[in-house]
Amino acid sequence: YRKLNKNDFFVKENQPCHEVAFIQSGIFRSYYSSVNKEDITYCFRFPNTYIAAYSSFITGGPSTETMQAITPAELWTIKKNTIDTLATNSLKWTKYLKMIAEEQYLELEKRVFQLQKETASQRYANLLKDHPEFIQQLPLQYLASYLGITQRHLSRIRSEISF
Repeated sequence: YRKLNKNDFFVKENQPCHEVAFIQSGIFRSYYSSVNKEDITYCFRFPNTYIAAYSSFITGGPSTETMQAITPAELWTIKKNTIDTLATNSLKWTKYLKMIAEEQYLELEKRVFQLQKETASQRYANLLKDHPEFIQQLPLQYLASYLGITQRHLSRIRSEISF
C-alpha cells in the first residue's frame, strides 16, 4: 500500500518499474519527453484501474515514460518478484494476470485507433463520456497534450460541446 501526494511520481522516465499498482483513489498521467523536451501526455489512469510502466516492468529495463499523480492517490502495489512467484504457484493468479494483460492491450489498441481515426473533438467527447466525474480534475495543459492539440483549441472544443 502506498499514498502519493499530488505531483508525486509512481515511476520516472529512465528508471526501472518493479511493481504494478491498483489505483484505489487518485488520477495519474503517463507522459514522455519529446525530442523538443516537451512533455507529451499519452494516458490518464483513473481509480479502479491498474498502473505500471509495462515495458519496463516486463523487461526490467528503464522506463520510457513517467507516471505522475495529478491528484492525491492511494495505491495497492505488488512487486514483480511476488507476481512471478504467485503466477508460478497458482493457476488462478495466472488467469488473473492474463486478464489484466488483455485489458491493457485492449486499452492500448483503443488509444492507437483514437489517434489515427478520431478528431480531437471526438477524443474529448469520448473522454468526457467515459470519465465525466474526473474530467474537471485534469489540468488543461495535460488534457490538451493528451488530445494532441493546443490549449486554445481545447478551449474552443469545450465551448462547442457545452452548448
